[in-house]
Amino acid sequence: MNGFDLSGRVAVITGGGGVLGLAMARGLARAGAAVALLARRGEVVGAAAEGLRAEGFEAIGISADVLDPASLAAAAATVDATWGRCDVLLTAAGGNRPDAVVFGDRDLFGLTPEAFRKVVELNLDGTLLSIQAFAPAMVAAGRGSIITVSSMAAQKPLTRVLGYGAAKAAVDNLTQWLAVHLAQTYGEGLRINALAPGFFVGEQNRALLLQPDGTPTDRGRTILQHTPMGRFGDPDDLVGAAVWLASDASRFVTGIVVPVDGGYAAFGGV
Repeated sequence: MNGFDLSGRVAVITGGGGVLGLAMARGLARAGAAVALLARRGEVVGAAAEGLRAEGFEAIGISADVLDPASLAAAAATVDATWGRCDVLLTAAGGNRPDAVVFGDRDLFGLTPEAFRKVVELNLDGTLLSIQAFAPAMVAAGRGSIITVSSMAAQKPLTRVLGYGAAKAAVDNLTQWLAVHLAQTYGEGLRINALAPGFFVGEQNRALLLQPDGTPTDRGRTILQHTPMGRFGDPDDLVGAAVWLASDASRFVTGIVVPVDGGYAAFGGV
């Protein structure tokens, strides 16, 4: 038996319309899972799901806001009505905000409480609310795998992204707390782990990392100098770890944070 096989499983991916979320959703689908893509913009996840179906995968797109419990409850009901189960939850919704970046004309004292709070809410609250919406199906089944999405910013504080780093560090702590709680309260079948991507180029950070001609910015060059593999991550680089954590191949693994970072976390700079 292939321990990485996800045939017959249903996976929900929040942030499923984003570059990283969609790449991982496709990877889970290739492993056999039916996938539900969630994002606020229904047209985006609808098109993404249609693309996956065109590739021969079972997929639906659902418009949902990870900060709106009612929206998430409706999404969970749609998943239940479609497949009658939820085996995997991958919380890829998150990110930063321009008004929460401490750089240039905005110093520490110019960072507003609202901007800081909104970044924390999106990354931390959105993760918890998504778990509260979809984990009950796992509890009822006595098994399930939750994969949260952390960041290298949680392990090594990065300049500029104060709120984002603090929020992702909290996601790590939440993941570990829930690993203990879920196993002790609901049994060994419920697991939760985190993926911590290194530096991947997406729409949110493209201008920070790359020049219009595709060459690295000063910040991008600094990052590459501190990444032993010498490149930015490709979205598909996350797929193997995601499939492993979603599948029975990791059935005795819970409460860990898996770096997918080209060696960034291991490098001391010299």
